[in-house]
Amino acid sequence: MREDILEQLSAIEREHDIRIIMAVEAGSRALGYASDGSDYDVRFIYVHRAEWYLSISPGRDVIEMPVNETFDINGWDIRKALQLARKSNISVSEWLQSPIIYHVDKDLVQILRRAMQHGFQPAASGRHYLSVARNNMHKTSRDVVRTKWYLWTVRPLLCCRWVLERASPPPMAYRELLNEFLADSEVGRIVHELLDEKQANQGSVTMCQHPALDEFTTSEYSRLSTMCSENAPLANEALFDNAFRAIIANTKWL
Repeated sequence: MREDILEQLSAIEREHDIRIIMAVEAGSRALGYASDGSDYDVRFIYVHRAEWYLSISPGRDVIEMPVNETFDINGWDIRKALQLARKSNISVSEWLQSPIIYHVDKDLVQILRRAMQHGFQPAASGRHYLSVARNNMHKTSRDVVRTKWYLWTVRPLLCCRWVLERASPPPMAYRELLNEFLADSEVGRIVHELLDEKQANQGSVTMCQHPALDEFTTSEYSRLSTMCSENAPLANEALFDNAFRAIIANTKWL
């Protein structure tokens, strides 16, 4: 499958006349609970030729491939990635943490990483994770709940706790977060069981509302919300401009 993904990425480069500087897995496979039937959520960051950026009309900054049962592949232009990195965007941060890397230009990605360090704000990232949790909490209020909705509520809450307490991006691995914050707890045991079901191809089944999970997610969301302080000022834009120019200038073209 890796070869198929690399072939698709090469085809994208040719079709759009771009260079992909980083391509990673971002879905359940990167989070560590994929089943045999899980699709591949491939995310990439790419660079256009320098003249593409010299236009009075900005071009489209996202490339999205048709989604099917096997692949969900899309990417962001480097300028978009850096703009969002300056705002402590959690998507860029998680892509950089992914344990499954399909392609990387280490020198160029290192420039991006250094810029990310300047842009990271625990409070801003925490609010992003709380927003994700809140959206999924609404779904768990129904009489019949898909198990993945609970999984998608608990993880961002744990990620929020990580960034607020550690002031660093959280790890991708779901079970690492569980073992760090919910070891030997009833909620931790329940979520581990849901992850086991997901990996056994049973993750799409439904369940009734779970009082222990509902109590935890509600109370943890409330507690973490009070811990998110106001944002600090955005990092100096010049730092990201310099990273942008350096990446464009050092991108290799055939």
